[in-house]
Amino acid sequence: MNTPNKRSTARRHWPHGLSQTLVALCFCAFQATAADDQMTPIATPAQPQAIELGTPALPGAKAQESWHQQYGSRFARNVTVATLTPVLPDPKTASGAAVIVAPGGGFRTLSMDNEGWDVANALAKQGIAAFVLKYRLNQTPADMAGFQQSMAELFSGAARRPPRPNPATMATELAPQLEDARAAFALVRSRAGEWQIDPKRIGMIGFSAGAMLTMATTLVGKEAKPAFIANIYGPLDAVAVPADAPPLFVALAADDPFFAQGKFGLIKSWHQAKKPVEFHFYEQGGHGFGMYPKTTSSSGWFDAFTRWLTMHGMLKPAETRQ
Repeated sequence: MNTPNKRSTARRHWPHGLSQTLVALCFCAFQATAADDQMTPIATPAQPQAIELGTPALPGAKAQESWHQQYGSRFARNVTVATLTPVLPDPKTASGAAVIVAPGGGFRTLSMDNEGWDVANALAKQGIAAFVLKYRLNQTPADMAGFQQSMAELFSGAARRPPRPNPATMATELAPQLEDARAAFALVRSRAGEWQIDPKRIGMIGFSAGAMLTMATTLVGKEAKPAFIANIYGPLDAVAVPADAPPLFVALAADDPFFAQGKFGLIKSWHQAKKPVEFHFYEQGGHGFGMYPKTTSSSGWFDAFTRWLTMHGMLKPAETRQ
């Protein structure tokens, strides 16, 4: 697979996405015995397949992109130049379907392994072309101590929380990220022939903040128009469903500390609009389970997702689709 150097496999779960550094701050006593619970700065990994999307540099950005490792996973922050990394299937097993993968991290960092490259590798093994979107992020302090403090403030409510899926604010509050997502769809469609992709079967999957971006791309992303979408432990606020809304897949754990207490308005909105929607509400899994190996049933979300794609005919070659 065309992926960056692989990290060692994570053996335990830790909640992340919006909470990835916050849990280490707020539950440090619980995690104190873990050997890999500290955020450790690392060199930017080689990403030879990454393609710059050509969207503008982040306005007013001073801190440069940096990376750290925690719990066996790698994270990027202060991303100012958006890229898209293709992870392509074996041409012999390629289905023609494609998925743009949006990692989470509260729009302040990106979980590049657990919610990015690991997902892309798994999709490629199923014959699905995957494209990891490293989108531009809100700036955080360049030093690690300052970054930890800023995340603690976010968690305490002292700083404004990332936007929820409200179309009235999406277009402005997520403007750079939406621009990156639209550029990603445009790039994949422009090279669909080269990558053996059906332009009508390009979808998007997002995790936590990446799920918010996925919903924003669907609701206010204009020409992006994903063929299908997956919201993995993102907020489920009610929305006005577009007439051309794509099939929606949702996975959330009942013990998710951020989004499990809502009224699942997004599910109701899609269902009432008579649009396809599938919702998996797992008893356990916390926030940020992603591709981490866990003993909870939430680990089954990926198999459920690919079965769902199969049910919708997304994995059938174009000549055999009905």
